[in-house]
Amino acid sequence: MKQLPASAWLFLALALLALGGCEDHPFHLQLEPLNVEGRDGGGSPPSYAALMRIGAVAHANGDLSNAVSVYRRAAEIEPEEPAPFVALGNTLLEMGSINEAIRAFNSALARDKRDPEALRGLTRAYLKTGRPELADHPLSIAYQDAPNDPKLLLLIGVANDYTGHHDAAQAQYRRGLELAPSDPALTTDLALSLALDEKYAEAVTVLRPLATAPSGTPGERQTLALIYGLQGDRPNAEQMARRDLDPASVEHNLSFYDTLRNLSPDARSRAILSASAELSVPPRS
Repeated sequence: MKQLPASAWLFLALALLALGGCEDHPFHLQLEPLNVEGRDGGGSPPSYAALMRIGAVAHANGDLSNAVSVYRRAAEIEPEEPAPFVALGNTLLEMGSINEAIRAFNSALARDKRDPEALRGLTRAYLKTGRPELADHPLSIAYQDAPNDPKLLLLIGVANDYTGHHDAAQAQYRRGLELAPSDPALTTDLALSLALDEKYAEAVTVLRPLATAPSGTPGERQTLALIYGLQGDRPNAEQMARRDLDPASVEHNLSFYDTLRNLSPDARSRAILSASAELSVPPRS
């Protein structure tokens, strides 16, 4: 079993509001800047399309700093294209550079004000700032063009959870699941929203099949552990937490769950939301 460091004490237990899953990157793609710029004597500089492919490979393998450099170079070559700015924003968001990501997404929208990826990215960035009201504008534009987009319904649900409208959030997640049955992000987010609404038994029923399946991820399992902890089911919370975390992290989490249970519902939601906003995780594709 993979043991995570103690610093991962809430290892994507807040998968919903961090807006993502979690992936291990087994290696970093090493890109030589001189090669990317085409100044190594090896021929002409890479094309825009080639740079976008190189950036995508670097990003996929966790080499985020190189991906940022490559996407910026692609944007210099094709300054009117929104795609490199969207890719740059997604990478910066994953790095935790929220303000830079917001600038990148706005740059993309300056080139195409209805670019769906840029609108979703800007929404995710605003949600990570803890100011969900800022997400209303990009969400409303995106919804006009794609009211049945499960990814968009997911973000609308998250925004509703941030503002304490859990019933509205759950309606969005359920609508998304009608369109994309068994989608793991929507399922996890629905379960955590139910837990924020103190509907713990229903939350467990929603998430347990996904989290305990052979294909279940650490984020899904640790979200289930959190829900068990909020429910006061310490044995199941501990059992699930031990699937991915080292003993020190498990004990830390269990203590954290006890602290959360003793808070008022509003304070508990704020604590979970505040913790999730600090996480830097890649968005689900």
